[in-house]
Amino acid sequence: MKKYAYIGALGFLAIITTEFGIIGILPQVAEHYHISIDKAGYLLSAFALVIALTGPFMTLLASGFDRKKVMLTAITIFLVTGLVSSLAPPFWLLLIVRVLPAFLQPVYIATALSVAILQGNKKQENELMSIVFSGVAIAMVTTVPFATYIASLSSWKYSFTIQAIVSLIALCAIYMTIPSLPVKEKKSFGSQLKILTKPIFLVSTAMNFFMIAAWFSTYSYFAEYLNKAKAMDGTMVSYMLFVFGIIGVIANWAAGKMLNRNITFTTIFFLSGTLIIPLLLNFSGGNTFATICTIALWGFLYSPSFLNASTYMISSAPEALEFANSLATSFGNLGVTLGTTVGGWIIVSKGVEFSPWLTMLFGCLAFLMIALRQFLEKRTITKQQEC
Repeated sequence: MKKYAYIGALGFLAIITTEFGIIGILPQVAEHYHISIDKAGYLLSAFALVIALTGPFMTLLASGFDRKKVMLTAITIFLVTGLVSSLAPPFWLLLIVRVLPAFLQPVYIATALSVAILQGNKKQENELMSIVFSGVAIAMVTTVPFATYIASLSSWKYSFTIQAIVSLIALCAIYMTIPSLPVKEKKSFGSQLKILTKPIFLVSTAMNFFMIAAWFSTYSYFAEYLNKAKAMDGTMVSYMLFVFGIIGVIANWAAGKMLNRNITFTTIFFLSGTLIIPLLLNFSGGNTFATICTIALWGFLYSPSFLNASTYMISSAPEALEFANSLATSFGNLGVTLGTTVGGWIIVSKGVEFSPWLTMLFGCLAFLMIALRQFLEKRTITKQQEC
C-alpha cells in the first residue's frame, strides 16, 4: 500500500523544509546577526552534526515504541522549532532551537521508511523508498524556493513561518491517516549492531559520507554562490531553487525505478554529477542560459543522493533495515557537516567560486569507495566458491 509511503513523504517534506530551508536565506541571516557567511552556515552544519552523532542511538532507543507516536513526536518538535525561529531570537538561541529537532530527524526517516516498506509490496521496496524520499525533491520545488522567495520580498523570518506551517500540515496528516503501529517483535541491539562488523557495509557507509559531503560543499551555499559567482539576486535565486527542485522530483522518480533494476549502476550514474557539475559551473561563466541549464542538470543528479546513499547502504545490510537506515541518515548528515564546514572555509579563505572543486574532490573519494566495495564483494564470492 503506497498510502503510507506518501504520508511518510509529507513528513519528510516538513523535515527537509526545516533543515534545508535555511540555505536560501543564509546571506540574510548573516547580515541580520552581523556575522560571516561561514558562521551562519553553523545553522546547517550543527543540525547535521547532531544527526550524525546521535542518529543511530536515538533510532535504537525508539525502535520499541509505537511507530505512529514516534513520527508524531518528531514532527511536533519540528513545528515548535519553526515557530520559535520565526521570532528571530538571539543567534545562540536560534542555533539551539535549530538543533533540537535534529535528535529525532533520523528516527522519523527510519520509522517512515520501515512503515512504508512493511505495509507495502516487497517487490516494490525501492520504489516505496523513493516515494518517501520524494519529500526531499518536493521540498526543493515547493517549500524551500517559496520560503526563499517570500524572504526576498520581506523578511527572512517568514521563511521559518512557512516551515512551521508545513510541519503542522504533516502533523495533522500523520495523526488522522496512520493507525497505531506498535512494534510486535523488537530486535535486540546486538543483532542490529552486528552489521558494523561487515567490511562491505562500512565501505558503503564511507561512500555515503563522501557522496553527501561532495554535494553539500557547494549546495549548502547555493544562494551565496549564485549571488557572488553568478551575480543573481535573491529573487533569481528562488527561481533557480524552483528549477532545481522541479527537476529533482523527476530525478527521484527515475532513481526509484532504476534502483529496482541495478543499485550500483544507479548510484554511479547520479554520483557522476559531482565530477560533471563543477566543470559546467566553471565553463558557464557569466552566461545566464548556460548557468540555468547547469542548475537543472545539477538538480537532476543531486536530488536522489540521499535515496541512493540509503539504498546503497541498506543493500549491504538488509537484516537490520531501520538501524541501517539511521546510519545512512547519520553518515549522510555527517557528510553535510563536513561539506558545509569545509565549503565555508574555502569560501572565506579562497572565494566562493572555488567551492565546486571541493565537490569534485569528495566525489572522487566516493567513487573510490564504490570500487573498493566491488572488490570486496568479488573477493567474498570467490571465497564462497572455493569453500
